[in-house]
Amino acid sequence: MYTKLLKLEFKSFIRNPQFGAQLAMKILMAFAYAGMSFTFVMMAVGLYFISVDKLKTDPIALFSRYFLYYAALDLVLRYFIQQMPTQNIKPFLTQNITKKKLVNYTILKIIFNFFNWGYLLFLLPFCGLLIFHGSYSIPGVLMFLTGIMAVFYFSNFVNIVLNKQNLVLYTVAAIMIIFGFLEYYGYVHLSSFSEKIFKAFYEFPGAFLIPVLLAAAAGYWAYRNIYSNFYLDKGLELEQAVGKTENIDFLNRFGTLGTFINNDIRLLKRSKAAKSALFAGIMFLFYGLLYFSGKAYATDFMRVFLGIFVTGGFMLMFGQRVPSWDSSYYPLMMTQKVPYKDYLKAKWALVVLATAVSMVLALGYLLISWEFYLTIFAAGLYNLGVNSYLTLLAGAFNKKPIDLNSSSKSFGGGGNNFNMKVMLIMIPQMVLPMGVFALVKFFAGIEIAVASLGALGLIGFLLRDKIFDYIVKIYRSEKYSTIEAFKKTA
Repeated sequence: MYTKLLKLEFKSFIRNPQFGAQLAMKILMAFAYAGMSFTFVMMAVGLYFISVDKLKTDPIALFSRYFLYYAALDLVLRYFIQQMPTQNIKPFLTQNITKKKLVNYTILKIIFNFFNWGYLLFLLPFCGLLIFHGSYSIPGVLMFLTGIMAVFYFSNFVNIVLNKQNLVLYTVAAIMIIFGFLEYYGYVHLSSFSEKIFKAFYEFPGAFLIPVLLAAAAGYWAYRNIYSNFYLDKGLELEQAVGKTENIDFLNRFGTLGTFINNDIRLLKRSKAAKSALFAGIMFLFYGLLYFSGKAYATDFMRVFLGIFVTGGFMLMFGQRVPSWDSSYYPLMMTQKVPYKDYLKAKWALVVLATAVSMVLALGYLLISWEFYLTIFAAGLYNLGVNSYLTLLAGAFNKKPIDLNSSSKSFGGGGNNFNMKVMLIMIPQMVLPMGVFALVKFFAGIEIAVASLGALGLIGFLLRDKIFDYIVKIYRSEKYSTIEAFKKTA
């Protein structure tokens, strides 16, 4: 039965109206996974030899010392990024297949997910070096390996159970951040406690069974949780709550435009997928910290690259998924006399507001240097006046729906939004501002370089009506193919 389910998923993949785009994305993901695999192996080698040759310390002790912090970070990241693989299973619930088999299949997909077993790409080389280079005890290293992998699976299953418990995850994240600061300033030593716990997997026979049993218990808990909610009208759909009206009266004065903005604000408040886009935009504010990662990001060219993501994280995550956010009722909406221009301007207004707020919050980068912040500010101006339109334009070619009724956090049921036209639009989004800024700064200085990107942004604002007319024209030309794609993948 499981083989048959896999075959049906494969048929669904090759018969998808976006098969070409999805195939290209799968190939790109394969390269990405290969790169991640290589990185994991190199990190394992680096950790071992830095511990032995430079720090003159026990590699297991160094790993264990900070593993508790990483385990907490892993739990939080899983909560916001990882989703339940239920979207491809939902159609089978109406077929003559027992619910138990479908839940077992779902659990197997979770267990064999790359982001679970992928940690072996780090742990196996690390443990191999411990055994063959460091002459560590083979049974001890194997116990250590088993215990650490059990911790990752425990984190994975707990994440499934806590699927809708936002407060719990925020609390865990806040506590670990507080402990991190307290340890940095020497008030607490949680790392020493972490070292004793995880190093015990190697030193004390049987200690590794504790996380194994915890992972098994969490796995069974997750299994029962999925099983009890595995209904189209329950766990896989939006949880019903007491209805309430949410409206920002101030926006009503803008007529239809204000109505659309109100709807988008409700979307951001209610949908986990939209909240994930908002959270990703907040996380992109810290993207500029890559400035410290090496000389690669120290060039003017790459500083603008960082600035585009720092100020435009929400723009990229939300804007390029228009009209996918409305895919569940888009065909119905297109039967009405919907003013396309106001519909798109509402999305644009949210993107512009988020970009402006990001430019203000990015003032923290003044602590690095005023020149670095000016570069981020320049990138923000370009995002406001140019990229805000380009993201909406890219959305016209995005025909991957987003299931807002799903209880999972990530977008599109695990799908992707790859499209060759979208990739071409990324050239003026990324390469053009980077090239203009670097070139102008080289010949005229940073002030003129900032002014040049600001001028491009100002021109975009002045021509916004003409630009919107063109974007609306593109959306209308893609209208019927978008409706067809949304219906086929509904």
